[in-house]
Amino acid sequence: MANVDLVLPVYNEELILAQSVARVLDWTNAHPEHEWRIVVADNASTDRTFQIARELEEEHGGEEGGRFVALHIPVKGRGIALRVSWLTSPADVLAYMDVDLSTDLKHLPELIDPIATGQVDISYGTRLHQDSETERSLRREFTSRTYVQILRRLGRLNVTDAQCGFKAIGREPARALLPLVRDTGWFFDSELLLLAQENGYRLREVPVRWIEDRDSRVKILHTAIEDLKGLWRLRIGGVPRVPQRGGGAG
Repeated sequence: MANVDLVLPVYNEELILAQSVARVLDWTNAHPEHEWRIVVADNASTDRTFQIARELEEEHGGEEGGRFVALHIPVKGRGIALRVSWLTSPADVLAYMDVDLSTDLKHLPELIDPIATGQVDISYGTRLHQDSETERSLRREFTSRTYVQILRRLGRLNVTDAQCGFKAIGREPARALLPLVRDTGWFFDSELLLLAQENGYRLREVPVRWIEDRDSRVKILHTAIEDLKGLWRLRIGGVPRVPQRGGGAG
């Protein structure tokens, strides 16, 4: 059994937050193999998202040792939300998934267990593996596949999908790698995987069932441009090394 923090990064998600949290809590109640804590990491929402999160915290126990925590970060960006929530967590395994729950919750054991048992350091969902099942628009499918090919060629990142909002990392790898990740937005995921690979950490892909949220507000073109800027930064400046680890593909 491991202590697991499952983070839901949120920005202006007042319409779906309570429903998504209820689904996640129901799932964790049915899977007592680990000790779960749900963390809603609100990053600068301008609607009632954080108020709803605080109400949920009161309902499900916000005291020390409680199963639910509402965390407010006054800066927008998924990357900064994950950095703050993971680096301040005492949990053995640090995970996150998108609040729309596009990734099927049934894949959580595949994400968490290999880290809890010491088999890998980071696990990540992939929508583009041959064993994955996805329902998504042709535009998003084309963008994702194009982006991952650029990552593989320019960044030499050996993955089939870097941007799926479904990842987990062990506490010690997180403490070593997160301070080196500069991006605070959508490139955070790719940069973390690149840093982990080049510093010799053990990565594992988890093919997932993933259904696109048609109400998603992700600006695909803007996100793609920011991702390419981040990749170019690492290409020119090099991938930082974890002190006293050395690095190298592994």
